[in-house]
Amino acid sequence: MTNRLGHKQTAVMFILMARAREVSNTELRDTVGFTLDGADRRDLNGRHLVDSTKQKPTNHFVHRLTDKGLAWCQAEMEHDEPAPPRPRSSLAIALYAMLGALEQYRRREGLRIEEIFTADVELTEAEIVERIHSAYRKLARAPRAWVSLTELRSMLVHARRPDVDAVLKELDRSGKAHLVPESNRKVLTEADHAAAIRIGGEDNHLISIEAS
Repeated sequence: MTNRLGHKQTAVMFILMARAREVSNTELRDTVGFTLDGADRRDLNGRHLVDSTKQKPTNHFVHRLTDKGLAWCQAEMEHDEPAPPRPRSSLAIALYAMLGALEQYRRREGLRIEEIFTADVELTEAEIVERIHSAYRKLARAPRAWVSLTELRSMLVHARRPDVDAVLKELDRSGKAHLVPESNRKVLTEADHAAAIRIGGEDNHLISIEAS
């Protein structure tokens, strides 16, 4: 069980987890309508959940979640509802239900929390290739097995689609991977159509990657 925090502190913790980077008080105010200052900031700093530093030349605080803070967020996601007092908005209860389901998914798929909440950065081609291979290994039931692009893309959410498509086309062109259409078009869902990659005027829905 976690040592529960107040609603404002919990909101800050979840924002820092979701952003996965330093967040300024200005950004916090624009996002949730308040800043992390005073007793709330000193408390989170004292618990070693958040590191806060003053940013020059403005002298405004910026905050970053510590490893201990990330572990706190992960444990907090297992609760059914926020700490007392009970929030007036039912949206907060729904949020905790969603976070609980997300934590169950993380455990079921064997993912680290850092693999779900990562900073929005531009990935290099090599990094995208590695993420594609990593996702494929988790999804494929056997070497060179066919994997749905819908499932593969669901594990590449932090990479830009045009960049992923460019890498997939190059892997296919070089023979390191193979992209093919689903032969039974009747089984395709809207998600499958959306995830397809078009090559040579044909939509491809499945991928097989050669063993490296």
